[in-house]
Amino acid sequence: MKTYVKFGALVVAVIGTLVWLAAGGISETKTYYKTIAELVQMGNRAAGKRMRVGGDVESGSIVRKGRVVEFTLRQDALRLKVVYKGTDPLPDTFRDGAQALADGKMGADGVFQASKIQAKCASKYQAKPASAPAPLNKAGA
Repeated sequence: MKTYVKFGALVVAVIGTLVWLAAGGISETKTYYKTIAELVQMGNRAAGKRMRVGGDVESGSIVRKGRVVEFTLRQDALRLKVVYKGTDPLPDTFRDGAQALADGKMGADGVFQASKIQAKCASKYQAKPASAPAPLNKAGA
């Protein structure tokens, strides 16, 4: 009887540890998209929390220093300095005026420390306003 109790306690301890690790991992990896305005409203509560912040890359703000890239995200009149020290190369669409998402943590100094960057260039995927699709030719008409 003692061996069954010991075995049961061991199984419960192992399963409990796995559930605890899974719950902690899920809460650490989930991130929400925040605007710069929402980040400013969070104030000191934003420091050290993992999150995603989106905005437009300010023209002329991209500075490359070896593997470190510094730039500014803007949303209307708000600005956020971002420092990217990730290992992945920056996307091809990351350039002045592009919409970007920075994934990382807000530093106590007010600088966002990004570990991942996603970017898109909205104008690249929009159709020209004056262009219309050519009519299809019907055979035998």
